[in-house]
Order: sequence, then structure tokens, then C-alpha cells
Amino acid sequence: MKVELVTNLKRQATKILADLHESKEPVLITEHGRPSAYLVDVADYELMQRRMQILEGIAKGERAILEGRTLSHGEAREKMHKWLK
Repeated sequence: MKVELVTNLKRQATKILADLHESKEPVLITEHGRPSAYLVDVADYELMQRRMQILEGIAKGERAILEGRTLSHGEAREKMHKWLK
């Protein structure tokens, strides 16, 4: 992963962004020697967001199972049938 100082980002934003688009490699921005932010390609960011939504949905389903909030196949089918009318 590439690391850039925030001052370099201010001075060379166009070049850093061009490199990012070409390499698709995230850039860690540091401020006062400490990690401050990541620059990522838009497509990669959107993909990460979609994956996060899927993982959150799976986690909700796992919680529902642990809490006993489930339906049998027949119950689910009946509910869906009423809903789809």
C-alpha cells in the first residue's frame, strides 16, 4: 500500500489520484506521522460498501436465528402468499 503525507496530497492531488486510478491500490494518508485517511478508487469503495451490506444482512439473520425469530417453511410461505396478494 502506498503512503502519502497530507502535505503531498495537497500539493500533488492530481498525480496521486492518477496513480490511484491506474494502480487501484489504496493510498494511506498520514498527518503528523500518523494514519489519517485512506484514498480508494470509487469502484473499489462501492464494492466494499455492497459487501458490507451483505455481511450486515447475514449478521442480522444470524441474530434472528439465535433469538428464535424464525419461521417454518410453511409459515413463511403463508406470510408471503398474504403479502403478495
